Amino acid sequence: MKKHLHFNHYIKALVLSALIILSFRVNAQMPNPALVGYWQNWNDGSAPYIPLDSIDSRYNVIEVSFASPATGTTYNMTFVPDGATQSELQTGISHLQSQGRKVLISIGGANGVVTLTNVAERDTFVTTMTNIINTYNFDGIDLDLEGSSVSVSGGTISSPTDSSIVNMIDAVKLIMKNYRTQYNKKMLLTMAPETAFVQGGMSAYGGIWGAQLPIIDGLRDSLDILQVQLYNSGTMNGIDGLSYTSGTADFIVAMTEAVIHGFNTSGGLFNGLPASKVAVGLPACTSAAGSGFTDTATVKHAIDYLRGMGTKPGTYTLAVAAGYPDLRGMMTWSINWDKVATCGSVYEFATNFQRIFNGSSAFITETPKSVVSIYPNPANNVINIDLNNLNKVKEFTIYNDKSQVVLTPELTSKSIDVSKLSAGLYVIHIITDNLIINKKISILH
Repeated sequence: MKKHLHFNHYIKALVLSALIILSFRVNAQMPNPALVGYWQNWNDGSAPYIPLDSIDSRYNVIEVSFASPATGTTYNMTFVPDGATQSELQTGISHLQSQGRKVLISIGGANGVVTLTNVAERDTFVTTMTNIINTYNFDGIDLDLEGSSVSVSGGTISSPTDSSIVNMIDAVKLIMKNYRTQYNKKMLLTMAPETAFVQGGMSAYGGIWGAQLPIIDGLRDSLDILQVQLYNSGTMNGIDGLSYTSGTADFIVAMTEAVIHGFNTSGGLFNGLPASKVAVGLPACTSAAGSGFTDTATVKHAIDYLRGMGTKPGTYTLAVAAGYPDLRGMMTWSINWDKVATCGSVYEFATNFQRIFNGSSAFITETPKSVVSIYPNPANNVINIDLNNLNKVKEFTIYNDKSQVVLTPELTSKSIDVSKLSAGLYVIHIITDNLIINKKISILH
């Protein structure tokens, strides 16, 4: 009985995923589901520089880190490629975009305090950020405002009065307006605040506590993904009034539901965001952050529960029992850390994302025969695959209804023996140089 229920959940999720992806293609630009990774624009001995065209293809949203203020300012933004020339970086960004991936410039970071205290500083910020976006043809911006960048001293979430907050909201709207004029499309917008600036508002509303809630609220119509950093965090209250510790399944579930469900603060109500605008932000390994790393099995258990596809992993109980099946995806700091072998297995975070979201991708889910033909479907003992004019296959995997790998055929296979597989629904997952392909297939015996 349990297996039957799990299989039904899986079928429901696949159908819902297909509908979400279809909706995405019609109404939005951001990949769905999204695997967001921060890319370090510098060489770290422990997490070395990676050329953009070498980033694992499962990362479909790349946050280039960071645009930061010129020395002596908090608003005059600069960005200089570190491991490549300007031309090489432009080419790398274009290469990623040609694959359907999105590349954003992240603003701030741990060492880049960005504060707009007056209109003149706001306008300089807008001009310099617009120039950076246009120079590299970024798809949008990410607000990674940390430290003393913003703080609350008065007002409410819906009616902020602090100049740094009001000017930041206005600045982003102006940058988006400039982008619309330049490219005749919506600029993508993500935010990666620390927990104190968001969920911390439930404990107090002042200083850094809850300070980015007015920005999220003021930009909610334009925001594509909110990816709160569920790391480098102290204990935080959930909407149930209980405290939860980072690095646990309960923390992931409680903090994520809070921003979807909404919560009260002394600065007023924070109305939640649609789950489709929320991603779970976690470090790639223990070395990538001071705290908050969570092992892959726990992460999967937590997100499965969040999506209404699994059992409760801890003590926290979702306020919405059905969960949030349209949760947008996952985010990590950083792609560079995820790639090194000392950070778990190579691309462990990306592999776990693939496992959690059933190998689905924003690029191609049900591919037309002009791209790939997989037949017969349903199949009995053999599946034939014809890849039409695709670049070299880099990964080839078949998943069962529990998101488990059941076969890893040779990369050049055109005929696959499936006689030993049980009857049921499977997903064939293929990664080439320029596409990610997922094809549902039934096996009958």
